[in-house]
Amino acid sequence: MDTLLHLDRTLDELDPPRWEAAPADATRLVRTVHGLRRVPLGELQPADLRTLLAQRVALPFVLPLAVRLLAEQPLLDAYFYEGDLLLATVAVPEGAWAALPELEARLRAVVAGLPGAAVEELPRGSDADLARFVARG
Repeated sequence: MDTLLHLDRTLDELDPPRWEAAPADATRLVRTVHGLRRVPLGELQPADLRTLLAQRVALPFVLPLAVRLLAEQPLLDAYFYEGDLLLATVAVPEGAWAALPELEARLRAVVAGLPGAAVEELPRGSDADLARFVARG
């Protein structure tokens, strides 16, 4: 399935069932995630993708978008710091990649090609997380 063909559709359309509106007493994060499910895929920003990945929401649809961005700019600063989208993506559970082996291999190659100096600038422990992701292949 090439989810990039569905950029005009939302996660609520592509990943049923549709989610109800967030409860009135929901946290900001819950309200944000519920709202992002109603945004067309093509309009999701890097910070939105990072949030959805970190919350493990609709991964078969979000991962291709993230990998597409990371292939062009691996250390993209999505919201918090340089490389935050990459680290959220490699932290996705291994099973989520089962239906996307080509994308996983593509991202693994991107990570393996990162200069050591760039990896050293990432938060503590990131080098181990990246090495684990590469070693899975």
